[in-house]
Amino acid sequence: MNMEMGVWILLLIWCLGVQGTFAFELEKPQYAVVHEESDFEVRLYREMTWMSASPVQEVSFEKVTRQGFHRLFQFIQGANLNFSRIPMTAPVLTSIVPGAGPFESSGYIVRFYLPTKFQDSPPTPLPELKLYPDHWDSHCVAVRKFSGFAKDENIVKEAASLATSLSKSPWADISFDRGENYAYSIAQYNSPFKIFGRLNEVWVNITGSVSDQCQPLLTLLKSAS
Repeated sequence: MNMEMGVWILLLIWCLGVQGTFAFELEKPQYAVVHEESDFEVRLYREMTWMSASPVQEVSFEKVTRQGFHRLFQFIQGANLNFSRIPMTAPVLTSIVPGAGPFESSGYIVRFYLPTKFQDSPPTPLPELKLYPDHWDSHCVAVRKFSGFAKDENIVKEAASLATSLSKSPWADISFDRGENYAYSIAQYNSPFKIFGRLNEVWVNITGSVSDQCQPLLTLLKSAS
């Protein structure tokens, strides 16, 4: 059995197990919406910890997301030094490392949001999985939602649409937080076996004051009025 087929089998097992008892929603990162437009919104996320697959230089977003999730799925199924089984959460986040695309994109990091129980003390993954805990401070994120499946041919278009929207907003000159090691992220909330009503998002960190609810600089607000 090749690795890609193994990934799909693992996903099917997870999907059947979860949907058979889906009387609850998967845990998600907590945030507050602080600004809303017709085609994007700005969220203030609380601090949080992800388990991340080490960066991969790969042409295909779809391929690297499957491969990264395969490693993360092994981790949550007990491939860690604590032998802990970890509940599934959402979204699965694929961050695009800076390069030449929208927001200067290239390469990928696939991330799993750790449930509240494991936020402060994540289980240590087995070394061969090449995973690491990644703590994020509270920060501001611009988000564009889109439906259907996140694929190689549409994620760049969706990211470019968010970039265009931000260029016309008060965050025009400060939209990309260059202090991060990635350009933008694609958040996927559904299993690959859900056909209708799918939710995906483009995330890009913005430089706004967390203490002031992610608002941009006052001078930019004045210039946009």
